[in-house]
Amino acid sequence: MISNLDKLESIVGYHFLDSRLLDRALTHRSFSGFNNERLEFLGDSVLGVIVSTILYRLYAESEEGELTRMRAQVVKKDTLAQIARRLQLGNYLKLGGSASKGGGTDNDSILADALESLIGAVYLDAGLEQAQISVEEIFEEELSAIDPRLTAKDPKTELQELLQGKGMLLPKYKVESISGSSHEPGFVVSCYVEEDQLVQIGTGPSRKSAEQAAAKNILLILR
Repeated sequence: MISNLDKLESIVGYHFLDSRLLDRALTHRSFSGFNNERLEFLGDSVLGVIVSTILYRLYAESEEGELTRMRAQVVKKDTLAQIARRLQLGNYLKLGGSASKGGGTDNDSILADALESLIGAVYLDAGLEQAQISVEEIFEEELSAIDPRLTAKDPKTELQELLQGKGMLLPKYKVESISGSSHEPGFVVSCYVEEDQLVQIGTGPSRKSAEQAAAKNILLILR
């Protein structure tokens, strides 16, 4: 009989030699002390190296900034969660407590972390070469969709470059409030420009996304 994990291995395209690594990659900290946090840490770095290598080879004419923005598009949380849903990774996760009751199997952060953990587990089980093969297969759709000409700068980078070009001081960001649960937080961030003379608010599910939203609002005014 084919087990659930066998089905997942078939979807991912890799059979684990040490099934405990796969089990750990799918275990959230809310379920057990034997969880995927360390694998997520490793997988994040492995994924960054692999995607950087792929982009470096594919786009020989692209400069560092373009490559950095392309990589950010591929490895950002939203993209990872999207891929995890395509793999139906949520069906295999072990969650406990509030994470299980609060729709954690469809939570972007939990899904993204689990995918990175899975990549870290493949790396530990079979090495970098196999991890790259797995990433190329799992991320094929996202890697194929990249167009360097359409890779825009993120609002924070664009705002910083605009201010520098005008000889103005760099922006400052301040978290005004955090609401919601630990699994679905809501951040409110202020962006201050030119010694606090210009201020805009941004909101988002993470500090980074709220900062980007605030920077975007400042850009709308400056333009």
